[in-house]
Amino acid sequence: MTMTDEQQIRIDLAATFRIVAKLGMHEAVANHFSAAVSADGRKFLLNPKWKHFSTIKASDLILLDADDTEAKSRPDVDSTAWAIHGQLHKLAPHIRVAIHLHPIYATTIATLKDPTIRPIDQNTARYFNRVAVDDTYGGLADTESEGARLIGLLGNKSRLMMGNHGVMVTSGTIGEAFDDIYTMERACQVLVNAYATGQPLNVLSDDVAEKTAQDWEGIADFSIAHFEEMKRILDKEDPSYAH
Repeated sequence: MTMTDEQQIRIDLAATFRIVAKLGMHEAVANHFSAAVSADGRKFLLNPKWKHFSTIKASDLILLDADDTEAKSRPDVDSTAWAIHGQLHKLAPHIRVAIHLHPIYATTIATLKDPTIRPIDQNTARYFNRVAVDDTYGGLADTESEGARLIGLLGNKSRLMMGNHGVMVTSGTIGEAFDDIYTMERACQVLVNAYATGQPLNVLSDDVAEKTAQDWEGIADFSIAHFEEMKRILDKEDPSYAH
């Protein structure tokens, strides 16, 4: 990994924090995103402890090593961030990007006895049979054993609905991860609003939902384009994220 490559990852990850704050999907000074910068996936960038997403710059991101047992003791590393992302990049180094958030609508669905994102439109169908579920929330995820448990629940899926907690999406690129968390929150907003009507849901058939999910998987360029457009908006409004 060259410095140029790492710098671009820094810029893109910083942009993601800014965009998420702009969209109101942040949670005070909590939550964390990470992105691998080494070929083996074990060295990764993480946001510093308790820094508001709207102020994060590329140079603020911390470079960590998943094998460094002292990293969790650093004053700028949040214990829950290390527990989740440190274990993720150690146990699943093929994952390049991870976004953990508590956005309102996705977290609302995460509080339901059945947190399934039911396929009732194009966005919700993107997640048909494609979200792992954690239904054993036990408090703050601030231990390595808890982080390892959460990563183990992902299995062969790239998203985790963290029951009574929030959500996490993982991906091979920052752009795809951003679009995924954006669309997941939109999907959950539609589902929450549909539930709120009290009317029966018109759930898509399994065949249609599966076809729609597969179609989504075939347009990664859509996700990348969405992210690049959002970065262009940032560049006009406040390009300081790239510094």
